[in-house]
Amino acid sequence: MGRNRTGVLEFAVLGLLYRTPMHGYELSKQLNLLLGTFRALSYGTLYPCLNKLYAEGLIAREGGEPAGAPRVPGALGPPRPARGNGRPPGRSKIVYRLTAEGKERLQDQLADAGPAAWEDDEFGVHFAFFGQTRADIRLRILEGRRSRLEDRVEGVRAALARTRERVDSYTLELQRHGLESVEREVRWLNELIASERQSEQSEASNPGSGPYPPAGQIDTDRGSEKESS
Repeated sequence: MGRNRTGVLEFAVLGLLYRTPMHGYELSKQLNLLLGTFRALSYGTLYPCLNKLYAEGLIAREGGEPAGAPRVPGALGPPRPARGNGRPPGRSKIVYRLTAEGKERLQDQLADAGPAAWEDDEFGVHFAFFGQTRADIRLRILEGRRSRLEDRVEGVRAALARTRERVDSYTLELQRHGLESVEREVRWLNELIASERQSEQSEASNPGSGPYPPAGQIDTDRGSEKESS
């Protein structure tokens, strides 16, 4: 994975572990659902990410190693190949959870509404965690994504106008399909932005009535995250 996609994976892992602690096998399944089939993760991708987050103190692990399977200290390697029922034999039952530092890192990532959050790789992950994102950040990301796609629509339309007479009918249909897909997402974003603005007005007149908890509600109490020695 490229550097940018590695960052997206780390963000997704932190966001999922904020919801609930998980063992690696379940985390892998949830990441596949979140990131999509075409970016399905192998254990070879996930476990180096978990190693990195663990080394940085952003996640902790709980549980023991399988009997008769010594490991290098600190290693978070993948479980053994799965049985026919999909459950790896002798899985270590190690469960990963966020530390206070991990919650703080997630808070920073949730607050990032810059151009990277509007791109294809990151937007979907940001959107998946909108429930923990402040309303103003949600709106900035949605508006940024819409602006990015509107630029893309103009580019595709210009390309269609230039190539209409020089490509075969199948290539032309593929280009039209791409244009329709982007236009459909722009319409969806328009609806979301209108809904967010309506909720914002409702929240202003009736504090506490918003549909999502603010990001500030993420518990970063260090006292609850102390590791046993």
